[in-house]
Amino acid sequence: MTCMFGFYAAHEQYDPNKLLYFAVKAERYGFDTIWSSDHFHPWAHTNAHSGFAWVWLASAAERTRKVSLGSVTPPLLRHHPGVVAQAFATLNFMYPSRIFLCLATGESMNEVPLGLKWPPYRERLARLEEAIIVIRRLWKEDFVDFEGKYYRLRKANLYTKPKTSIPLYVAANGPSTAYVAGKYADCLLTSGRVFEERFESEILPALNRGAKDASRGPEEIRRIVHIVTSYDEDFDRAVEGCKFWNATMLPGIFDAEVYDPREIEEKARLIKREDVIKRRFIVTSPEGAIKKIESYLKFGVTEVEFLSTSPNQSSFIEFFGSKVFPYFKDQRP
Repeated sequence: MTCMFGFYAAHEQYDPNKLLYFAVKAERYGFDTIWSSDHFHPWAHTNAHSGFAWVWLASAAERTRKVSLGSVTPPLLRHHPGVVAQAFATLNFMYPSRIFLCLATGESMNEVPLGLKWPPYRERLARLEEAIIVIRRLWKEDFVDFEGKYYRLRKANLYTKPKTSIPLYVAANGPSTAYVAGKYADCLLTSGRVFEERFESEILPALNRGAKDASRGPEEIRRIVHIVTSYDEDFDRAVEGCKFWNATMLPGIFDAEVYDPREIEEKARLIKREDVIKRRFIVTSPEGAIKKIESYLKFGVTEVEFLSTSPNQSSFIEFFGSKVFPYFKDQRP
């Protein structure tokens, strides 16, 4: 069973310089991809950060040599899809064949602090679909005109176009977004919890419908799973390391108009320790990590991307790189 492995650079939890150190180390220890969050506000207030993803990606690409890099970016209001297209075309021009872009429907913490209105999900989904069309056209065509419900182009032209094809992914934790991924994306990204609970029953059928309606084969669409992971030899320390991300476990948080990290952090106090243990990937041994990864590969996952909230991030990178990845990479053709 072959698999790629991604390291998620969480700007919410670490400052940009620490993340650069982790990215370089992750490449050295065998990670294949570096993922960057793209938020204006973080998911917590205490000891939080919020660096700008696109600036950081250029620095990370310059300091690494082989890994692919990209961000999970919501192309809604603060990021016009034409500007997203320009940013990633430039990154690809400078680092050809190493850049990818993952699009998502976003969270209010990215829009409302800038005085922008938080749209309902139906509108965000429609914006996502239009954004994909706009971005792909600007990457390939000259002087593009586009008249959508939410976005318009008037003879827009990227004079610096990508040097190579840029893989475009869609992050989907529900069937509606999975359908859009099936129509347009090179890859579907979904969370580990959703994958375990609803992938076969909801996500996969929607993905297949989208592919069919776009006259595509579902096998064309790669599958990546995103898992919040905490590693430590001591189980209790590993569980405690998850606390920063407790807010993302709150019911309905991704659609709620909650954008003040102080308020988000206060709400996160409702999350119980047993819920963390149940819903997070707590790792204390190589065998446990290998078993978990194998459970995803059975469903056609080609990449596992880790958001590590481990007590010691360097130890997490060293542990997975030296004790887990070789089991899978030795089986690569």
